[in-house]
Amino acid sequence: MEEDSFWFTAEIEGKRGFIPKNYISLHPHLWFAGAISRLEAEQRLCWQDTGVFLVRESESAPGEFSLSVSYGDRVEHFRVLEDGGQYYIWDKAFCSLNRLVEFYRAHSIAMEKVVHLRHYPSSLHLNSHLGRNPYPNPYNSNSLESIHSAHCHPNPSPRDWQTSAHSLKPVLEV
Repeated sequence: MEEDSFWFTAEIEGKRGFIPKNYISLHPHLWFAGAISRLEAEQRLCWQDTGVFLVRESESAPGEFSLSVSYGDRVEHFRVLEDGGQYYIWDKAFCSLNRLVEFYRAHSIAMEKVVHLRHYPSSLHLNSHLGRNPYPNPYNSNSLESIHSAHCHPNPSPRDWQTSAHSLKPVLEV
């Protein structure tokens, strides 16, 4: 049933189940980017103001989430852990992703410096997933994703470009 387009996975008070699609109307948050890769998250967030973020479906652990945050010159990725209907990144647990995001808007998500989550610029769109179930089946995987930072690199100068047409690919698509 996890791929059935007529059902959504829902959670309320720590209990999970399926709800028929015609019973609800979803309005995804602008910060939810859906099933994008870690690399695409880095491309979207690189060189954004510190704290600009997105939540995406985890690449390495289907059914789980990752929080990608711009640190200006690099992007940090945080695994959102889930245990018994509670979501957490560090040691504080939340009953939903929404509450986790709201908490880290007011409190620093980083340990080494103050970084509050900030809205993504409204001129750029994260919601390439509209029309899909933004809540994947949570029972798929418990594997852990490594948390490494990605450093942003400025655009190469023309002398660094390769001449092969096959090697030319866009760095950022908006």
